[in-house]
Amino acid sequence: MSFSNLGLSDKVLAAVAAAGYTSPTPIQEQAIPHVLARKDVLGIAQTGTGKTAAFVLPMLTMLEKGRARARMPRTLILEPTRELAAQVKEQFDKYGAGQKLTVALLIGGVSFGDQDTKLMRGVDVLIATPGRLLDHTERGGLLLTGVELLVIDEADRMLDMGFIPDIERVCKLVPFTRQTLFFTATMPSEIRRVTETFLHNPEKIEVSKPASTAVTVTQSQVACGREPHEKRETLRKLIRDATDLKNAIIFCNRKREVALLAKSLQKHGFSVGALHGDMDQTARTAALDQFRKGELPILVASDVAARGLDIPEVSHVFNFDVPHHPDDYVHRIGRTGRAGRLGTAVTIVAPADQKSMAAVEKLIGQQISRVDIGPIGSDAEAEPEAARPRRSSEQRHREPREAREPREHHREPREGHREPRGDRKPRREREAPRAAAPASVPSHASFGSAPPAREAVSEPGDHSHLPAFLLRPVRARV
Repeated sequence: MSFSNLGLSDKVLAAVAAAGYTSPTPIQEQAIPHVLARKDVLGIAQTGTGKTAAFVLPMLTMLEKGRARARMPRTLILEPTRELAAQVKEQFDKYGAGQKLTVALLIGGVSFGDQDTKLMRGVDVLIATPGRLLDHTERGGLLLTGVELLVIDEADRMLDMGFIPDIERVCKLVPFTRQTLFFTATMPSEIRRVTETFLHNPEKIEVSKPASTAVTVTQSQVACGREPHEKRETLRKLIRDATDLKNAIIFCNRKREVALLAKSLQKHGFSVGALHGDMDQTARTAALDQFRKGELPILVASDVAARGLDIPEVSHVFNFDVPHHPDDYVHRIGRTGRAGRLGTAVTIVAPADQKSMAAVEKLIGQQISRVDIGPIGSDAEAEPEAARPRRSSEQRHREPREAREPREHHREPREGHREPRGDRKPRREREAPRAAAPASVPSHASFGSAPPAREAVSEPGDHSHLPAFLLRPVRARV
């Protein structure tokens, strides 16, 4: 089937042909006719299947008639992250170049004043993240009573990020008679409850079973030790040994770990960028642009990038941490193997990650093959200081004393010499205090260097090493 059979307008068909697309994907083929028929749609499809175009193309056809009014958008699209919202706007700019439509983007990290100016002029398509959208409505600068079409994209990601209460508030602000398009990759019970509440007799389109992974992605898992430096060494070996690695995204569970791992890889000569939620919007956009252009072949990211990137030629995905939520695994590895290309996804599994990995295998319904990459060379001493995890006081307390004290302070007794029990003295007297330092400091006394070993050990009865005040005779009281 071709796009011309789906009921799209001539302007949209011309834009699609100019982009080089000839046939729709399964989700596009099934969803577009229902959207044009003004029906609610529940779309279940994994990432990389063309979900964005499945609602962008029919929306462009429907918006050719009508006019936008000030502060009252005609359509509303909700996205979980700034990157994904910006990606949808790029799709409208791409396919709607021949139409006079106004598209506004409401995301964090951008001035309220600029966004208010665009809303005042009137927008046909409003693309927003839930938090910034509600900020504008509470300020009185945005009315949702004119919304004809509501799109909720990546709903399961909204659930993970805690946006479901915000989604429910937005759904109560838009008209009851609006058309709703609901797209998700997985169907947890909470998402099912939302669809039953806010969708009216939806057309269910499922092009892949929930939580399934693309067949074009080769999945494997590699075991590593329990120490953090062992996991980093395993990752470096995987990157160096990959023969067909063009670029790669490395996912971590925590934002702090993203920064530390990026610094560690840079220390070892890799060209690396970082992306996580605590970065400002300018830095996030710059990192994504460099990765897209190939200036940074490796991107270390948190789950903010699991669904916010549209880069079809990502060759590898490395899970430095096994995700806490099994659903996130599906979205992470969905960054590779897109648009029919082959991809590779490797997960590093520490002993503490076995339970999480078992949950992932249960969710996707398949066993992930285990790969042995051979011995790992130890180069932990080359780790940057900031990349080494700091031990808490409780962890140091649990360690044996020998492990906490430097080895150079441990002195072995002289072989064959044993101090008579009767002549034993208190510890302070047996360990003689050091003599006063001379006026000229010897060369070995530089900061951080170890003192030279003693050349000779005093014989029993030789008191030349004791200070004079200890050699004075002591009168015993009678």
